[in-house]
Amino acid sequence: MRPVKKALARFLWLFIAALGAWAYLALASHRGEEINSVYILAAALCTYAIGYRFYSKWIAARVLMLDDRRATPCQVHDDGKDFVKTNKWIVFGHHFAAISGPGPLVGPVLAAQFGYLPGTLWILIGVVLGGAVQDFVILFCSLRRDGRSLGQMIKDELNTFAGLVALLAILFILIILLAVLALVVVNTLAESPWGVFTVGATIPIALFMGGYLRAWRVGRVLEASAIGVVLLLLAVWGGQWVYGHPVWSGLLSLQAEPLAWGMIIYGFAASVLPIWLLLAPRDYLSTFMKLGTIFLLALGILVLLPKIRMPALTPFAASGQGPVFAGKMFPFCFITIACGAISGFHSLIASGTTPKILAREGHTRTIGYGAMCLESLVAILALIAACALEPGIYFSMNIKGAPAQTVAKVSALGYDVSLEKMNGLAATIGEKTLFGRVGGAPTLAVGMAAVFAGVSRGVGLDLWYHFAIMFEALFILTTVDAGTRVGRYLLQDILGQIWKPLRQTKSMGAAWLASFLVVAAWGWFLIQGVRDPLGGINSLWPLFGIANQMLAAIALCLATTVILKMQLQDSATGRPVMAWITLAPLLWLLTVTLTAGVEKIWHPDPKIGFLAAAAADAGNPRLHFNWLLDAAVTGGFLVMILAIVTLSVREWILLLSRQRVSRLSETAPVWLPAYAMAEDRPRGLGSLLLLALLLAREWSGQAAVDRAQERACGCAPAKQVRVQGYLQVAQKRFDGINRCC
Repeated sequence: MRPVKKALARFLWLFIAALGAWAYLALASHRGEEINSVYILAAALCTYAIGYRFYSKWIAARVLMLDDRRATPCQVHDDGKDFVKTNKWIVFGHHFAAISGPGPLVGPVLAAQFGYLPGTLWILIGVVLGGAVQDFVILFCSLRRDGRSLGQMIKDELNTFAGLVALLAILFILIILLAVLALVVVNTLAESPWGVFTVGATIPIALFMGGYLRAWRVGRVLEASAIGVVLLLLAVWGGQWVYGHPVWSGLLSLQAEPLAWGMIIYGFAASVLPIWLLLAPRDYLSTFMKLGTIFLLALGILVLLPKIRMPALTPFAASGQGPVFAGKMFPFCFITIACGAISGFHSLIASGTTPKILAREGHTRTIGYGAMCLESLVAILALIAACALEPGIYFSMNIKGAPAQTVAKVSALGYDVSLEKMNGLAATIGEKTLFGRVGGAPTLAVGMAAVFAGVSRGVGLDLWYHFAIMFEALFILTTVDAGTRVGRYLLQDILGQIWKPLRQTKSMGAAWLASFLVVAAWGWFLIQGVRDPLGGINSLWPLFGIANQMLAAIALCLATTVILKMQLQDSATGRPVMAWITLAPLLWLLTVTLTAGVEKIWHPDPKIGFLAAAAADAGNPRLHFNWLLDAAVTGGFLVMILAIVTLSVREWILLLSRQRVSRLSETAPVWLPAYAMAEDRPRGLGSLLLLALLLAREWSGQAAVDRAQERACGCAPAKQVRVQGYLQVAQKRFDGINRCC
């Protein structure tokens, strides 16, 4: 019987490989007007399956040598609070929810200007050989070091200076990230009364949930989240009435700059208000809306299998004169799509909460590698939704300018579009205009609405569009909320080195000062982006891409150092060449990031190079200074990555030449007895439903509230105990970087 199973398994994998090869061949060779998205989905699913089954298994067995007998941090330090032994699939859901931010949705939409082929290949090859490997290895490293953070591990394995550079890099990257995400929301909501009402309604809904959870039904997170979802859907429906009302429609038709200042004020308020009042309830609400909508999009695309209307390769890939953003396919495609292929922010998540709740070393493969492959699928779905639009509509939405000029420009590029077509589409989806909706989010919303309406046979295109807008804006704003507070904590750590009282997070003065500085920093870049004649995305998104890939390069420097030390510790069987699994993607990222950084600073085209743009705007002091500042920030990023790489290369040379002992900073191993190795697996539909319920409780934070209540002293009144438990859980949810870009 065993030989038969083996033969069937081989046949299955040969079939999957042949199917994937056929899909890749079809994508690469097709030169017609349209191609069905089934080819992209087939290539993606086959790539993930083969990468997970063979490559990740080889890394687990031969490079990292995972051992389930070795106790994980939650088994050694189980306290029911920070270290909690958790089911593998619940951890998978938690980790996926944390790494799935706006990045894999927005980046592929912007990169679609190069055609569907470059983005598809980068997402699939990048994740299997780079992104998933990074997440897997960093999660493993943190797991063997009691769940230490990325910065602390760099400090331990390299030196203190490298750890400080990493901390500064994280803070600067966070500021650019917040500015970019805020700009995406502002460009989405400008002159959109329906969108402004729907997204604005999420704030009182979150405040209501905060009061509900704090004073009425204390800690009943699932219950409050269900009420919040219903209220959100009512807000989408209510926005339709606002759009059709002559007075309210006029009042809420706001320009981009007032919206930007509103975002800045909101970001400051979210950073200093009590966590339980706004941040925590918005986060609970965002998690369920995000995952539910992604599931609906995947289901809709699988049912509809829309045709891809964007060509495989556009002329802008070679010319670098793309209307969405300037720059050639290399290197700009590879920094525009970060999350979905490889993202440095994931290394912060992989060294955050996840390693503290993993019950087995072997689970790192499923969580680290597998969850990243699933996020990559989200990026593929976003790319399909964008490329299913008519190219003329896609480009008209992503070019800043007057409608007539935009139509003329897009038509001159060879894409069919007209004022009547764009105005008709805008009226159908309940918007005043779709011209100049730069940033990617509105384009994705139109693509998603087309998919959803296709499944519902064309009914409710306007409702689907604004549902998609609400979904995107909600969890982008959640990232802005949480990111501002995390930036405040990081800045207080740095300022505390100068004057210790500034480190006290509970001090109102220190909190307000740090919040003001962080919000002022990302607010500066936001206002700069809003006032940019090209829409801001042309300058800010490349900055974010460079910063994110720089952080990935820093994480891969750490991963390479750890693997090299592991292999050199055993002089008989160790193989230092194994370090190539992280060194190869590191070299690629360095090539891409340094090239993009140099071009963004010194390229002679003002649409690409910051210094050239500064020279072109010498007569405008404000714009001139902004371009110089962008150049300085980019230069700072390049200096930081070169510093980390130089320190890493020095360490590798010393290790390989045996001038330095291969000493790892792992915690001493604790070995589990044989009976502790048993692991329950879900059996039958009932077990799966129970697992789904438990996962929902973990996502919502309900399980954490219950655990906090169990740990509390039994002498206090029950309601007081539950209030304290809920407040502790809400605070802990925002103590570190627990969600991605």
